[in-house]
Amino acid sequence: MLKQRIITAAILLPLALCGFFLLSGLSFALFIGLVVTLGAWEWARLAGYEAQTVRLGYAALVALALVLLYHVPLLAPWVMAVSLLWWLAAILLVFGYPGSQRFWGGKGGSLIIGLLVLLPAWQGLLLLKQWSDAGWLILAVMLLVWVADIGAYFSGKALGRRKLAPAVSPGKSWEGLLGGLLASLLLSLVVLIYCGWPTARVLAALLVAAIVVLISVVGDLTESMFKRSAGIKDSSQLLPGHGGVMDRIDSLTAAVPVFVVLYWLLERSAW
Repeated sequence: MLKQRIITAAILLPLALCGFFLLSGLSFALFIGLVVTLGAWEWARLAGYEAQTVRLGYAALVALALVLLYHVPLLAPWVMAVSLLWWLAAILLVFGYPGSQRFWGGKGGSLIIGLLVLLPAWQGLLLLKQWSDAGWLILAVMLLVWVADIGAYFSGKALGRRKLAPAVSPGKSWEGLLGGLLASLLLSLVVLIYCGWPTARVLAALLVAAIVVLISVVGDLTESMFKRSAGIKDSSQLLPGHGGVMDRIDSLTAAVPVFVVLYWLLERSAW
């Protein structure tokens, strides 16, 4: 299993970095769109649909929605706004599980939730790609999530006592959450000081980083909640040793749109 994980990661990481830094415009939209469409195919299973016709149909629907968003960029701010509202609601759903299932709207409602999870992540990455230093910004949000995940794993293993959301993900602890958060903030602080940011701006950026890391955990727990409801361990077996696409991007689906909005606010502030 470990060998599979290493081989898969060794293949996917260079592909991801090449996509982030070398692609732009339509090619970048298609690159990210492929990942999101595969995630949609998996999400239909999380929603309770096993039939391939339904899963493929849902993936096609998401792909069509991406085409619409690409050709109607005026929808982007609305997509980001709805995403923020959704992730606030997701906090309540995650920590209210299993009682919160009654608010999902059944299988059909779960498919709608999938749109709220997947479409803003794609839209957010396209917005980031339009800014200067786009590749580095995308890498920054990825590193925030990855470092937090690694920090949470080791601190949770060493110190984890109090369960974070036992009904959703019994392995996660408050100590792990704090360890992951501190690891990401430490990395952010070092990078920001190295870049010569003024103190007030550094503090504002650390606040943004903290919020992004915390909401990324909600993204992770949201997928875990749907997997637990569906009675499955992995969203699929597309990535040997890593499970499915959703298992790799669940945290990012929440982190990316929130990062986009907060970074936009930071850039337009007086700090």
